[in-house]
Amino acid sequence: MVSSVPQGRFDFTQEVPGAESLGAVHFIAIGGAGVSGVARLFLAAGYRVSGSDQRDSPALRSLEEAGARVFVGHDAAHVTDVETVIISGAIKESNPELIAARDQDLRVLHRAQGIAALLKSRSTIAVAGANGKTTTSAMLTSALIAAELDPGYVIGSPLAGGLGNAALGTGPVVVEADESDASFLVYRPDIAIVTNVTPDHLDFYGDFSGVQAAFAQFVGSISAGGLLVINADDAGSAPLAALAKEQGLRVHTWGGAADADVRIVSVDSVGMSSTAELLWQAQVGDASPGQRHTLDVPMPGAHNIANACAALVAATAGAGGDTRAALAGLASFPGADRRFQRIGEAAGVSVVDDYAHNPDKVAAVVQAGLSVTQSTGGRLVVVFQPHLYSRTQHFVAQFATGLSAADVVAVLDIYGAREESIPGVTSQLITQAIGAFGGATQVFDDVRDLEQAPTQLAPLLQAGDLVLTVGAGDITTLGPRLVDALSGLATDQNGGATADD
Repeated sequence: MVSSVPQGRFDFTQEVPGAESLGAVHFIAIGGAGVSGVARLFLAAGYRVSGSDQRDSPALRSLEEAGARVFVGHDAAHVTDVETVIISGAIKESNPELIAARDQDLRVLHRAQGIAALLKSRSTIAVAGANGKTTTSAMLTSALIAAELDPGYVIGSPLAGGLGNAALGTGPVVVEADESDASFLVYRPDIAIVTNVTPDHLDFYGDFSGVQAAFAQFVGSISAGGLLVINADDAGSAPLAALAKEQGLRVHTWGGAADADVRIVSVDSVGMSSTAELLWQAQVGDASPGQRHTLDVPMPGAHNIANACAALVAATAGAGGDTRAALAGLASFPGADRRFQRIGEAAGVSVVDDYAHNPDKVAAVVQAGLSVTQSTGGRLVVVFQPHLYSRTQHFVAQFATGLSAADVVAVLDIYGAREESIPGVTSQLITQAIGAFGGATQVFDDVRDLEQAPTQLAPLLQAGDLVLTVGAGDITTLGPRLVDALSGLATDQNGGATADD
């Protein structure tokens, strides 16, 4: 099984060098969500850091303020007085800075290898899974902070409340472990969470068996005597529990399943918050069998209760945190960027943004939105931007199924990211599939272009609507512009001044 895992440009099964040997480090695309956090860890650890990004951004300026030497634009001249170059998997070999690094025979590491090198001597908690990695990582960090364990963390999205996307800390380190390119194999964690195993990133793995092989290898990378925290409700994860036990690892499960170590007995999601009753059916951390606790999360949806439960088990059974303190940390979770993030409200319409981009995530965020509108009585309007042509091609029916639960749907043009277009694969495949269901869902067929979407959507919305902007591409820019368009429309309707007055 393991041999079928693609290797790509980097061999993540090889031992990484010690951070002390890396010297001055240059980051290509230093302002990106994934790479910026790694750069911030290196700065906190006292390394000399430089980096470039294609465009200026607040993240770039923040890193500059923290001590990094930053450049706007990519140029070979930026790779001077450098010993190690760190990149994300999205950086192409044609990048001029990467070419310069190769020509100078510099050490080139993937961002995950950079994290692993820096944290070799630290206790690491790796959070993996097709869905929920970022939110679970952020919730775990919040629980560990409340338990006064001073965690380090590096997460793919900034935490709210000024906590950012990375901190060095002195306690256990939470790492969001990305399976999309098999880079999660590099961490060798002491504690690992697997939220779920489902078909995704098939452009890299080819088929689901490749994904399963990678997760099996990930479990095999957990340090001797370590802990695997796993979802008892996910069929794709079940073989991993047995594999972990064969390797002598500790295993704790959570979920609604009757035999889960921490069982989710009930879930109540009202408005923007969720509550669950939890029953301990095994000794998990300082909580004994038969104990019950209430889990409160300031986010809607059963999937966020599941994310929080995974974080609770890892924080207590893995890191040794106090259960009540961890629960308090989850109850006060500040949220993470682009994870059911409230953007604003205008003309009685609320706008929320979410990063969901595979079928399971999209279905979950739609259900979370419905739990909000069920208490408010408004419509759920979902604006979805498909991410990748290959993912759209593979999962048209699954996307349509998840989206069709909404009252109104608009599907924007596909955000291709690293891919070239595939003939015949368009976003209309999804809207056509929704129409084929013959349900009550209304489709805004003409809303496809991101730039035109705010002015097209605003007149179609009603007071009480909840609008979810969903996707992993540049749809994140839509929410604020839609709020502005709604504000302008309301001003016009109320007889206020307009740009033409």
